[in-house]
Amino acid sequence: MRFDRTPDQEFFRETTVRFLEEQAPVATLRGLRDDPVGAPPGYWRRGAELGWTSLLVGEAHGGGSISGDGLADLTLVAHEFGAHAAPGPLITANVALSALAAAGSDHAATIAAGVAGDARCVWAHGEPAPADRLGTVTCTITPDGDDVVLDGTKRPVEAGAEADAFVVTGATDGGLTQVLVPADAPGVTVTPLTTVDLTRRAAAVAFAGVRLPRSAVVGPLGGAAGPVRRQEQLAAILCAAETTGAMQRSFDLTVEWAFDRYSFGRPLASYQALKHRFADMKVWLEASHAASDAAAAAWSADAPDADARASAAKAYTGEFGAELAHDCVQMHGGIGVTFEHDLHLYLRRITWDRVVYGTPADHRQRLAALLIGEAA
Repeated sequence: MRFDRTPDQEFFRETTVRFLEEQAPVATLRGLRDDPVGAPPGYWRRGAELGWTSLLVGEAHGGGSISGDGLADLTLVAHEFGAHAAPGPLITANVALSALAAAGSDHAATIAAGVAGDARCVWAHGEPAPADRLGTVTCTITPDGDDVVLDGTKRPVEAGAEADAFVVTGATDGGLTQVLVPADAPGVTVTPLTTVDLTRRAAAVAFAGVRLPRSAVVGPLGGAAGPVRRQEQLAAILCAAETTGAMQRSFDLTVEWAFDRYSFGRPLASYQALKHRFADMKVWLEASHAASDAAAAAWSADAPDADARASAAKAYTGEFGAELAHDCVQMHGGIGVTFEHDLHLYLRRITWDRVVYGTPADHRQRLAALLIGEAA
């Protein structure tokens, strides 16, 4: 990220980098390919101790930011997660905890456990096709006396198989409701999925007549449309920051390769045709930094254009992150498509981030709707 960092933010970023390099180096990531959790033992708890889970939670709930702007601090972590292809449910856990914290103190115990890394509470929002477009919710949350009944399926849910609880979005009488669902509640079925990312784990989570007390509702019953929209923005911004980190690492690896690799007695970087491609990639990279930073700043300020900036950042990084990663693979030649080379780790992370929490097409459609609404 390119915004001016305070000394405390830079120290926080450097601490995260050192932790990731020690606990999740590339050799470790490859070894976790078939691990059901996708992370070393105790990894997430130690990350929580560094502050990964507390930045969007107020001090009243045991959280707190580094700089006074929790999202700016968190984007630094997200960027390094992309640059290191790091494991862990950074985005989904922070969205869930921020939703619980914003709703008040009704779920204080869950927030405290999530902040401490003692439990994993993740956001279950997206749905399987044909309801897989951004903002589409067919899962239902039906009031029934002193209870609510949840029916539907969420997919993909990151860290779904490891989660202790889910913050689930559902439709209620024309509005949206969110509810906190224990993973072991009767009627909850979790089915692990295979993902393109070596260290990201996802699942399909089905809810069949899951009955919960009204106290499980997060915020107002039927009045969660505004909070959910803000959570969608948050997820998009963190995805954009993570994608930008993976783009940066891919670009840096490729520039280094182009200067070290010789062809016909000249480094690859000296050929004009390749210089043009590097220039294009540099433009995409710097624009991604700018779009991500601007979106984070707008969200933190609750600016009127926060929705548009979040979708712009997610659409741009999703589109041009993939372009940049594939160009980097092509620049490397045959070695770029081998499992032994590091490049595929970042391509995989970019590919995952491109499709979760709304594809580039979804966010462009949202942008168009916003522009049409302004013009009306």
